Amino acid sequence: METFAVEELPEISESDDLAGLVEERVDLEDGDVLCVASTVVSKAEGRKADLSAFPASERAEAIADRLESVTGDRKDPRFAQAVLEESEALLTEAPFLLAVTRFGHITVNAGIDRSNVPGADLLLLPEAPSDSAERLSEALSVPVIVTDTSGRPFRYGQRGVAVGWAGLSAARDWRGESDRDGRELGVTVQAVVDELAATANLVAGEGGGGTPAVVVRGWSFGDHAGSDDLFRREEDDIVREALQEWAFDG
Repeated sequence: METFAVEELPEISESDDLAGLVEERVDLEDGDVLCVASTVVSKAEGRKADLSAFPASERAEAIADRLESVTGDRKDPRFAQAVLEESEALLTEAPFLLAVTRFGHITVNAGIDRSNVPGADLLLLPEAPSDSAERLSEALSVPVIVTDTSGRPFRYGQRGVAVGWAGLSAARDWRGESDRDGRELGVTVQAVVDELAATANLVAGEGGGGTPAVVVRGWSFGDHAGSDDLFRREEDDIVREALQEWAFDG
């Protein structure tokens, strides 16, 4: 398997033809998978915003005050309002905002970015990343994964994850297959879109020197059943259930 960045993409602006810009810079082949950072998808879809677009509600003011009391740093209540408006629910309000996005991803601050956003205060995640991936996939005739970086419970640091995908299943379903000893696998479902997103992130990099599009070449899904269950359903998610009953006491 080979991974390489799509070099020399320009700064993306609203209504730019992202698929066309990629196509101009790389000859995609059958079997390639294109991993694209959510930041450039959001920019092309006009998801930049200013804090002034989010007048703070009483709840946002209370959240900002609570976060300030915990961290010692002044928090802008308009940012808290933006998180509220981009979320289906908040699982925690302190010591940080852990949000359920409207498309099912759970992440800090609803994935709102404040870095590399020229001309605006905020960059919101795409409204429907799998729909974004579908449009790119149709235009480029290869599977597409829209990626973001996210922290992990029980571990320091961030890694790439898939927030949207099209043209491939989210997971390889190994259930019903056998291990080397002939035992039937009963629970193994491999989240390949997350694994490919993390692989792409190693090449894409971070910060000002990052490259937002990466091609994965020579990888094959293989002869496995596929599954598109990536975001756990609320009724199956015991961690979410526990967080809903938990309150930060610091």
